[in-house]
Amino acid sequence: MTDNEMTAAIEANVQAALAEDLGGGDLTAQLVDADAHTKARLICRQSATICGLAWAEQCFKKLDNAVSARWVVQDGDQVTPDSLVGEIEGPARALLSGERAALNFLQTLSGTATRARHFANLVAGSPVRILDTRKTLPGLRLAQKYAVRVGGCHNHRLGLYDAFLIKENHILAAGGIAQAVSRARTISPSTPVEVEIESLEQLEEAIAAQCDRIMLDNFSLETMALAVQRTAGRTELEASGGLNDADVVRVAATGVDCISIGTLTKDLQSIDLSLRLIEP
Repeated sequence: MTDNEMTAAIEANVQAALAEDLGGGDLTAQLVDADAHTKARLICRQSATICGLAWAEQCFKKLDNAVSARWVVQDGDQVTPDSLVGEIEGPARALLSGERAALNFLQTLSGTATRARHFANLVAGSPVRILDTRKTLPGLRLAQKYAVRVGGCHNHRLGLYDAFLIKENHILAAGGIAQAVSRARTISPSTPVEVEIESLEQLEEAIAAQCDRIMLDNFSLETMALAVQRTAGRTELEASGGLNDADVVRVAATGVDCISIGTLTKDLQSIDLSLRLIEP
């Protein structure tokens, strides 16, 4: 994704989050004088890989451009419990009104990056790449894909528009693997084509069709190793199918090129962060 796409995603995400939270206006923030100025510290309460600072800062600046942020960490930094992430300063109402949206982004994206870092560490030293999937939170596709990269893993396709992924139903409807790949090349010659297979027989068909990557769906370790041997580097192989921590390490040892894991983005645990005003 380009910088412009990411900037647009941040803008859209923040706009939606603030509209959802503020509605017609923050009633409780009106208890504070309109000209009051304050500062707050953002603290991370647990070990984590931080991600989402741009989203958090934009939540406050969208409410009042006079808000300033001083970050002492960057996206991708790993922190220990009770670490200072940064300080936010500006009009008190903006800090109070933007707090929840900002924390929601930071907690969710840091949770995604932290989980990605966990899986990246599991296969450290191996050439295998850990990929995400399209199993992202609605509206946060690009944000979570960014967090996955921050955590040291890699992106699969962004959506249905930037790569072909030919699955069982596509194969049946098109009349076979060769026919499906051929049509994909005709539709968009420069777009990557991946075929999901369920047997070694289909492996040979996919290799013959000259697709760019083959997804081994729910293969056993033994069959996966055979697939690697038979492919002999002619095309990339991707392992997929409900893999846990131990599975990932064993699958990496088979020699596949990449492993896709839906839990990178869909089963994450949000990170405990808090924003506390500094008393005058």
